[in-house]
Amino acid sequence: MITEQEILDFMRETAYKPMTYQELEQHFSIDKAQDFKEFVKLLNAIEQDGKIILTRTNRYGVPERMDLIRGRVQAHAKGFGFLIPDDREHPDVYINANDLKSAMNGDMVLVKVTSKSAAGGKLEGEVIRVVKRAVTQIVGVFQNNEAYGFVLPDDKRINRDIFIPKNAFNGAVDGEKVVVRIVNYPEGRSAAEGEVAEVLGHKDDPGVDIISIIRKHQLPEGFPEEVTAEAEQAPDSITDEEIVQQGRRDLRNKIIVTIDGEDAKDLDDAVNVELLPNGHYLLGVHIADVGYYVQEGSELDKEAYNRGCSVYLVDRVIPMLPHRLSNGICSLNPQVDRLTLSCEMEFDENMKVVNHDVFTSVIRTKERMTYTNVRKILEDEDPEVMERYSDLVDNFRQMKDLALKLRGNRMRRGAVDFDFPESKVVIDENGKPIDIVKRERSIAEQMIEEFMLAANETVAEHFHWLKVPFIYRIHENPDPERLQTFLAFAENFGYHVKGRGNSIHPRALQGLLEDIEGTKEQKVISTMMLRSMKQAKYDAGTSGHFGLAAEYYSHFTSPIRRYPDLAIHRVIREVIENKGVLTEKRHEYLASRMPDVAQQSSERERVAVEAERDTDQLKKAEYMLDKVGEEFDGMISSVTNFGMFIELENSVEGLIRLSALTDDYYHFDEKVMSLIGERTSKVFRIGDDLKIRVARVNMDDHTIDFELLDMKPRADGDRGGRPQGSSGGFGRGPGRGGKSGGGARGGKEAFGKEAGGKMGSKSGGAKASRAHGGGKKKAMNTGNNTMVNGVSTDAGSKPSEGSNNRGKGKSGGFKNRKGNKDVVFKPVADNVGVIGEGVKAAKPSDTKKPASRGDAPRRDGSGGNKDKGAGRKRDRGAGAPAGRYDALQTTRGPGFAFGSGKGGYGEASTIEPTRNDSQSSNGNARKSSGRGGIFLGGDATPGSNAGGNDTRKRPAREDNN
Repeated sequence: MITEQEILDFMRETAYKPMTYQELEQHFSIDKAQDFKEFVKLLNAIEQDGKIILTRTNRYGVPERMDLIRGRVQAHAKGFGFLIPDDREHPDVYINANDLKSAMNGDMVLVKVTSKSAAGGKLEGEVIRVVKRAVTQIVGVFQNNEAYGFVLPDDKRINRDIFIPKNAFNGAVDGEKVVVRIVNYPEGRSAAEGEVAEVLGHKDDPGVDIISIIRKHQLPEGFPEEVTAEAEQAPDSITDEEIVQQGRRDLRNKIIVTIDGEDAKDLDDAVNVELLPNGHYLLGVHIADVGYYVQEGSELDKEAYNRGCSVYLVDRVIPMLPHRLSNGICSLNPQVDRLTLSCEMEFDENMKVVNHDVFTSVIRTKERMTYTNVRKILEDEDPEVMERYSDLVDNFRQMKDLALKLRGNRMRRGAVDFDFPESKVVIDENGKPIDIVKRERSIAEQMIEEFMLAANETVAEHFHWLKVPFIYRIHENPDPERLQTFLAFAENFGYHVKGRGNSIHPRALQGLLEDIEGTKEQKVISTMMLRSMKQAKYDAGTSGHFGLAAEYYSHFTSPIRRYPDLAIHRVIREVIENKGVLTEKRHEYLASRMPDVAQQSSERERVAVEAERDTDQLKKAEYMLDKVGEEFDGMISSVTNFGMFIELENSVEGLIRLSALTDDYYHFDEKVMSLIGERTSKVFRIGDDLKIRVARVNMDDHTIDFELLDMKPRADGDRGGRPQGSSGGFGRGPGRGGKSGGGARGGKEAFGKEAGGKMGSKSGGAKASRAHGGGKKKAMNTGNNTMVNGVSTDAGSKPSEGSNNRGKGKSGGFKNRKGNKDVVFKPVADNVGVIGEGVKAAKPSDTKKPASRGDAPRRDGSGGNKDKGAGRKRDRGAGAPAGRYDALQTTRGPGFAFGSGKGGYGEASTIEPTRNDSQSSNGNARKSSGRGGIFLGGDATPGSNAGGNDTRKRPAREDNN
C-alpha cells in the first residue's frame, strides 16, 4: 500500500512535474480496484491537510514547489499576523491585516510570499487558503444590542467582535461571559458570526474568571464516561503472580524514598543512592509504570494524547489522567508495592556514568518525604526531624553529596543554569488571592533535579543507540541575530563573551552568569540572555539540548502528567520484553507515529503554559485591586517603546506608560534597552530600582498601571507644537514657529529638524501623521522612537495607512456599538489624544448582519476605512510593526536549570517574546528572529496549589526543557 510519505517524497523530487491522479496511478503501478480507491482517498486526505495542492488543471504538487508555504498563523491584537512555517528553517512571513483574509490565530494556512526585503530575510505574504481551523469557539463578554448582539473576545488576538443574530442569543444577557461557537468565519469586512453555546455567568461573578480562561483555551474539565469506566477497572494493588509473570526485578528490599511537595498526591518518581565498595555512587531512579495500565489505543490513551499534559492553574489542576490512576495504583505511595520502570546508573569519581541499566521493576518506598523535611535534615539539622527519620539521615547526606557533584560536573561541561525566584499566589476558599509569597529553592529540590536530569540523559542516549523510534526533548542553538543583540547588551555592562553567533558554547554563557552573580545587573543580564534563546520542544529525532549542553535528552520521569513520557515508557517496556529489538512492522508503525506525538505534545504544552500564565496574571491583578494608591519599591524588568514594566518584590508586574513620564520626552534605545530623556538626559534602564504608586488595575485585561512618585509635568513651551504642560493629547496653544494658528503638528513636529519648530504648521488643524492613524503626512524616518503628543511612536517603522479625517481628529469617531446615534467615543487617557468628528453608525436591520463594528485593522493596528477609525476601541495603537512582537514578556517561575524532568508543564518558566496586553498603547512590533523564548525548567505560573486540589505536585524546580 502506498503511504503518505512516499507520495510526498516523490513530489518533492527535483525532476517532479505536477501530475494528475491517473498519472500518479501509473507511476505507482496501482492495478487493483481496491488499491486505487484507497490511493484516491489518501490523495484527497493529504490535499485537505494542505500538504499537497490540486491545481486548476487537476494536477498535484507540493506547496513549496508552487511558491506556497504551509504553516500556522500567529495573530496580533493590532490586526496583522505572522506565518510560522512548518519548515523550521524557513523565516517567518509577515501578513498584513487585509491579507489574512478569514484566517484567525492558530489556523493552519497556505501563504504566498508577495514581497521580500533586499537581503531576502523579511518576507511579506497573503493567505491563499485556510487548511485547518484552530479556533472553533470563543469566550468573551456578550453585548445585547436588541436586534442583534456582539461578543467581545477575551483573546485580544481575535481583534474583531463576533456578531450574534437575535435567534442565537440562547438566553445570554448583557455583560455575561459566554462561550460562542463560530458558525461563519470572517470574510473581508464582515465579522465572524456565532451562536451562544454556553453562558458562564456575569463577568464579575466569583469563579467566572477562571472558568473563562479554561473555556478560552478549550481545556477539558471532566473525563468522558468511557475513559472513567476504563480507569475504574484498574486494580487497587498488584499481585506476586503479576511480578513473576512479567519478569520484573524485585527492588522491594532497597531503601527507596519519594521526595515531593507537601500537597502532592501523584507521586510518580522515587530515588535511592548507594555508595559502592569501589567508591562509586549507584543512583536508582524509579518511575511509575503508567504505560502498563494505560494501554496503547485505549480510551485512556486517546484522552491522554488529546490533553498532552496536566495543566496547573492557580486554584486547580486539570490532570492528564483520572485520579483513580494518578493518585491510586500509579502513585508510588509509601509501604505499598508498585510497578515501575527503573534506571540505575553507576558514577565514578569524575561523575561519569560507567555502567547503567534500564529495566522493569517492582518497588516499595520506605518513606514519603517532603522537600521541607529533607531541607530541615540537610540544611537546618532540625533535631526533631532528624530524630524522626534517623535511619535515613546518612542516606540523605549521600544523596546531597552525589547531587552536588553531579551539578558541578554539569556546570563544568557548560550547562546554562538560571536562578530566578519563584512566587506562589495564595488564595482563600472563595478563590480570592490573599497573598503572594516567594518559594525558596533548597538542596532538596536540587537533589531531585539533578537525579532526574541524569536519568533523562541516560535513557535518551541508551535508546538512541538502540535505534528505536523515540521522543526526545531538544533545545536548538540560539538564533545568531538575537544572540548578537544580547552580547552587545552585555558589553554595555562591561562583560565580554567569547564567540560569535552559533559558535558560542553554552559554557561561555554560564561563565557570564557566574561572573554577574551577586551583582546589581545579575537579574537584568540573566533575563536578557534567556530571551535570546529558543524554546525547547519535543522531536522524534535528537539534535541535542543547548541549554543543558547535552547531546541526548528525553523526558522519562513524569508519565502521569506528560504524554511524551508515557509514550516512550511503552516503547521502553516493549523493547525490554523483546530483548532489545522490534519487529520491522512495529518499527515502521512507531516511526510514523512519533513525529505526530512530538508535535501534539509540544502544541499542548504551549496551550498549558498560556492558560497557566493567564490565571496567574488574573490573580495577581485581582490581588492588587485594593492596593491602588499604595506605594511600593520596584525594579525595571523590561523597557519598550511604549513604556517600562516594573516588577515588585512580590513578583507582580505593572506598566508605567511613556505618556506618564511627564518630566521630559523620552526616546527608546533598543541597543541598551533604555528610555533616555531628551532634555534632561535622564535614563531608565532594565535593573534600575524605582519607587512607584499603583495607579489603576484593569480587570478586563488583567493589567496593572503604575506611576512614578514625584513626577513633575513638562515645562511650558518645552518644544514647538508640544502639548503645553500636559502628558497626553494635543496641545491647544500654537507651537513655536507656527505660521497660522499652530495646533499640534501631530506627525511632522516630532521628527528631524521640525522638532525645533523651524517649520511651523501651515494650517489651523493638526496634521497628525499616518503613524498615528490620521492625516496624510508620513512620519519622517529617523530610525528612532519618540514621544508625540503623549503617544509612543516608532519613527523608524513604516507609516500606516490610517484614517484621513478633517479638522483636529487623529482618527475618526468609532462606530457606535448599539446602533442609531451619532457617537464620538472619548479617548482612553493616553491612547489616542483627541478624536475628531464622529461618524454616524449604520442602523442595522433585524435580518442583516453588520459588516463589522470596525473594518479590518491595518498593519499598525489602526482601523480600516479612512472614516471609521479603529476596528475596536482597545486596538487603537499606532505605528507599523517591524516584525512579530511588541515587546518581550518574561514570566518567571522557580529558579531553574534547564529542567529536571520532575514535574508538569506548569512547572516551567517560559519566556514568551510577545506582550499582547492592552497596556501596549501603540502598535509598534519588533520582529523576533527566533521562534520564541525558551521553555525552561521552572514555573510558568508561579502559583501553586492554594485551592487544595489533591493532585498537585509542585516542586520548586522542575524539568520542562
